[in-house]
Amino acid sequence: MNKHLYMRSGPAPDISEKALVMIHGRGGSAEDMLQLAAHLPVAGFSLIAPQAENNTWYPYSFLAPEQQNQPSLDQSLETLQKVKQDLKSNGIADENIYWLGFSQGACLTLEYVTRNAARYGGVVAFTGGLIGPSVQRNRYAGDFKNTPVLIASSDPDPHVPVSRVEESSDIIRNLGADLLVKIYPGMGHTISREEIELAASHVFKK
Repeated sequence: MNKHLYMRSGPAPDISEKALVMIHGRGGSAEDMLQLAAHLPVAGFSLIAPQAENNTWYPYSFLAPEQQNQPSLDQSLETLQKVKQDLKSNGIADENIYWLGFSQGACLTLEYVTRNAARYGGVVAFTGGLIGPSVQRNRYAGDFKNTPVLIASSDPDPHVPVSRVEESSDIIRNLGADLLVKIYPGMGHTISREEIELAASHVFKK
């Protein structure tokens, strides 16, 4: 059963032309993510921020054996599917839906959009990679059709190895994304102003 709640800001989806879905990290909140939108060129967007139960989308590391993160992982992916279906039922097409996540939320975002590759408005992953102890290439399909995608992370990062960012990037690029990967030496597990500016220029202004 889907127990996730949502916070919204900006115009309602049925009167907006574009939407941004914002996925918080472990221990974060939907409210945190909506505050981040003030720093992005998303005026006029309908903003949707799901809230994970107990502030986590799945209990263990995204690199843990997948069964350890079930059923939470599947329920969280279903949450994003429901958000997309709701937006489309309100007249917002895939190509006008944007996705943004941080940390655990970035991993969930990348996992969802790569399993369901299509021409989205854009995708931003602030510190994330595809989920699982190893990358299961056969579960990812579709065509991003030149969707602008940004993956930005730190080297090192305590939760997301650069090697997983690179593996994930190869798959996303091969599915047709206009992918930009930026690794910041010693940045730490955070979202920097430079990352936000890069997201604004690569994803939201295209």
